[in-house]
Amino acid sequence: MQDADLLAALMGSLAKAPRVYSLCRRDPEADLASHVLEVAKAAEKQWAHDAVKGAVGPSFIDDIATALSPVTSDTALELMVNLSASDLVYPNHDHRDRTHAARAAQRVASLLGPRAEWVSNIEGPWLNGRAWDPVTMFTFDGVIAGRGAGFVVVLLQVGED
Repeated sequence: MQDADLLAALMGSLAKAPRVYSLCRRDPEADLASHVLEVAKAAEKQWAHDAVKGAVGPSFIDDIATALSPVTSDTALELMVNLSASDLVYPNHDHRDRTHAARAAQRVASLLGPRAEWVSNIEGPWLNGRAWDPVTMFTFDGVIAGRGAGFVVVLLQVGED
């Protein structure tokens, strides 16, 4: 299996839970914010009926870029696992196997390589003290995006309470 196919399968696997979206693309010149915006718009289109009436989110690449901050590869791994396995609104509620998510996230990070660049809109520990800058119209959203080895990946979860 080629790296592109494997990476796409892994990202698809990480996005198996409801309201979790992924993107994997070969793009050595990737602008991470534009790829996050693409995934955010897909989530907004599918789940618009669940959003707060009249809610709007960032609609320009500059708005998304402002919401994203660099994170370490360790933080990126933690975020990939949590966005894949745990509910963003109710973080103590797992909606899929964490062990599988951890293996898939580790493999994604390995394929992107040790020099991969990672960004997220989430700051702070997953279970408490967490804050984020929105990338969608939803009350809750979390994204991790990475670029390395000629690929870009995005994992986004959206939610409402």
